[in-house]
Parts: sequence; C-alpha cells; structure tokens
Amino acid sequence: MGLKDKLLSFVAPIDDEDEDEEEVEEVEEKPAEPKPVSSYETKKNDNVKKVASDTKMVLFEPRSFEEAEEIARHLKQRRAAVVNLHRLQRDYAQRTIDFLTGVVFALDGTIQKIGHNVILCTPKSIGVDGEISLESDDD
Repeated sequence: MGLKDKLLSFVAPIDDEDEDEEEVEEVEEKPAEPKPVSSYETKKNDNVKKVASDTKMVLFEPRSFEEAEEIARHLKQRRAAVVNLHRLQRDYAQRTIDFLTGVVFALDGTIQKIGHNVILCTPKSIGVDGEISLESDDD
C-alpha cells in the first residue's frame, strides 16, 4: 500500500461491505416546472456580465517610472490595474501613461482615465462597461 493509497483511505475510507451490496434504484423524476421570473430579476440579470472567478484587479501608486514595468507584468497576466499617478512628477506621470498605453495596445486591451491622475488599464480578457464623466455638473 503506497502513500497515495494510505492518503485516499484516510480521506475517503472504503467500506468493503458496501461494495458487495451496491444496488441502483431508478427513480422516475418529473420534469421541473419553470419558475416565473419577475421583470426586476430579468433587468437585474441583463446588467450583470459573467466574469471569471479568477479575475483580479491590482491597485498601484507608483513613486517612480521604474514601477511601470511591474504594472505591465500584471497586465500580461490578465489582471486589470488601477494606477494612481498623483505621487509622480508630471513628466514621469506622462512617461508612465505613454508606456502603459503601449503595453495595453500590444495586449489589445483598453486604457481609460477614471479620475484626476487615475487611469484604468485592462487586458483584452476583461471588458469595461460604462463611462465616468470627468466634467463637473456644477457648470
């Protein structure tokens, strides 16, 4: 008996008596009646898109341009990235945006400005619906 067999017998012990007396009873099942769906549930489900359970989003506040490479690695691993550029000087923030725009383009993804000095970078596998208005409503 190997280690694998011992582990299996510990996790799911086999009862020798049950193996001899296996009988399968067939039960006639009635087809399930469809449950009525309210209009609210239909509207709610239309707005929800199925997203893979392993989808990840990472948040970054880079302090130097060199950290843009780490963001690119996450994008290549099909993770969305929210990048807050407020800690970078203006010219380094622009360099970071230019670099990430190239990375996103190569991955057929998208890049969007979602706030002042905040961008959202997504690979092709993650869709983004909706739009954030950056103009104030006070005008």
